[in-house]
Amino acid sequence: MIKASLLRALLCAVGSGIAVALLAEAPYGGWWQIFALSIFWYLLAHFRLEKKWAIFILGMSFGLAYFVCSLWWIYISLHDVGGLSWAFAGFGVIALSSYLSLFFAAALLLVHLLEQTGRKPGFAIFINALLFASAWTSMEYLRGLLFTGFPWSGFAETQINGPFSVIAPWFGGLACTFAVFWLAYLLAQLHVAPWKVGGMMVSGVLLCQVLGFWQFTQAYEKPISVRLLQGNFAQTQQFNPPAILRQIQLYLALIEEKSANLIVIPETAFPWPQAQLPTGAIKQLQAFAQASASNLLIGVVGQIDGENNKILFTNRALGLSQDRPSYVYDKSHLVPFGEFIPPGFQWFVDEFKIPLSNFGRGAVNQPPFLIQPTNSKPLGAAITICYEDVFGGELAARLRNATEPINLLVNMTNLVWFGHSQAPAQQLRLSQLRSLETGLPSIRATNTGITAVIGADGRVLAQLPQFTRAELQMEVQAYTGKTPYVIWGDLPILSFSGIWILFGLSYKLKRRLS
Repeated sequence: MIKASLLRALLCAVGSGIAVALLAEAPYGGWWQIFALSIFWYLLAHFRLEKKWAIFILGMSFGLAYFVCSLWWIYISLHDVGGLSWAFAGFGVIALSSYLSLFFAAALLLVHLLEQTGRKPGFAIFINALLFASAWTSMEYLRGLLFTGFPWSGFAETQINGPFSVIAPWFGGLACTFAVFWLAYLLAQLHVAPWKVGGMMVSGVLLCQVLGFWQFTQAYEKPISVRLLQGNFAQTQQFNPPAILRQIQLYLALIEEKSANLIVIPETAFPWPQAQLPTGAIKQLQAFAQASASNLLIGVVGQIDGENNKILFTNRALGLSQDRPSYVYDKSHLVPFGEFIPPGFQWFVDEFKIPLSNFGRGAVNQPPFLIQPTNSKPLGAAITICYEDVFGGELAARLRNATEPINLLVNMTNLVWFGHSQAPAQQLRLSQLRSLETGLPSIRATNTGITAVIGADGRVLAQLPQFTRAELQMEVQAYTGKTPYVIWGDLPILSFSGIWILFGLSYKLKRRLS
């Protein structure tokens, strides 16, 4: 009987994980995910599993199904681009998904340990909902922190299309995650005390909507003209010298077609070390910037001095402006296996059929790129490269500690590694969340898409179709000011969650000792 019940619970966990992952890509996915999670919690409660190992396995099963569906596109980068065998590539997806599932399993086990009984039903549901949300929020925070972190495919970014995006400027993406699990738990308990639980749900959702009336940043100066160039080059060409030369020449020609206050090309659009670029290429761009009063951001491979006089390559954004020295931003948060090799995994990287190396890291707090529009005050742009914009807390800290005002966000990305998958749409939602958290517009220049402009309210204002060679040109309004999240970071939601977890543990301890 126990085995049959556990088997049904496992099937429920796997099915729920798949459903929750797929619903993230649906219209209004933030709403649908909450309903799907609530159904999972409702069914899980009816299996009445008490063994801690069974709870842990259920969490792993749910997480594994969820992450394999959300991150399957890593197979494309490993197999189609990297040249790994299908077995090795599949192993890579399963291994990463299994690691990330540990955090879901730990969250579910923590919920089981904290869950309170022996109280009146209405009050118990109120307390347990907060404990439930606190446990998942704390584990999601750790998922984005440990071993450089990998918070991709979280539950916060789907709230761009859900009820809780309005609290992102106040308390950030982790607070959105807290609210998602809080509401999902209450929905699962609605049948126990409909009026009391319904009142909690309505009150909480309405309170969040009231918070959305505040606006913390304001339009600053005149809108600036922006050109975002999407080259649509295959990744396999990045390691072919003649193809690289053609790519550089095309971007040079596209940049010089017309002036703009800001022109951005994607991450490593010039995929050669800066010192080895075709003779005169950078001088040609400098001359264009000087003559046209344009500000350019170029994705190149940089070089810095490492330990023992060793030269290290960097993933770099090179800025060129009129009457100013060149600007350099070197990527700080590197991608494991793609830009640095974790200790003990050289054997795995050796299987790739493309050249990879350990990149150097840029400083955590680098100055913004200053854009000088004609007849206007300078504007500060915070640069992120590739998946650096996944880490909302790090970006908020950069804005908080910046010595100069920052008025917009710029992300330079190359997602050709992941083919025709949902990865570009996932990162677009992450960029939308970053704009909501900071109250600043975002512009994204990508190789194959999604190249887009995002407003300070997180809405996509314009975007290019994927896998086309095209240009996005429009006026972008800069903003000034700081949201509470930029000022406080994740401290409020982590403190709130930590207090409830300690409360739950102390209650359990008292009951055990009594």
